[in-house]
Amino acid sequence: MSFDFIDRITDLRPGERVEAIKTLTLAEEYLKDHFPRFSVMPGVLMLEAMFQASAWLIRQSEEFQHSVVVLKEARNTKYTGFVEPGQTLVVSAEIIKQDESTTTLKARGEIDGSGAVSSRLLVHRYNLRENDPAAAGKDAYMIEHLRRKFDLLYFPIAADEESEENTAEASESA
Repeated sequence: MSFDFIDRITDLRPGERVEAIKTLTLAEEYLKDHFPRFSVMPGVLMLEAMFQASAWLIRQSEEFQHSVVVLKEARNTKYTGFVEPGQTLVVSAEIIKQDESTTTLKARGEIDGSGAVSSRLLVHRYNLRENDPAAAGKDAYMIEHLRRKFDLLYFPIAADEESEENTAEASESA
């Protein structure tokens, strides 16, 4: 089973940073048990949203080179706000450093411009074939699946379209 805590990637600069959103709805199954009279997104799921955004940044930055991207460690995690149904958590992550298998990122979640959560994430990435050469087919399958999922989450406006939109907005305001 897969749980997605990113609804859409709104900005992505490979090798640098990502911004994504998660809008909390009353349809979230876990809300009925998590503070039933005060429904809020659990902190661990806010952290998961930051990790998922970070993982998409890493995958895209490396052109989906690794089939597995996992959270190794979350450091200095601070919760400063709640996400309630109807609110949108805006998650951003920025790559601080990277080596052959680990990426360190600074991640943050905000609601209406105010901080809700922040953390430094250490993310490990690898392929299954590294431990089992026979798993190369699984790596290929997983990477293709992740590429298709990414295409559903991120669809940037082409530079020409963006330029046309800015021109149209400028004409309307004049």
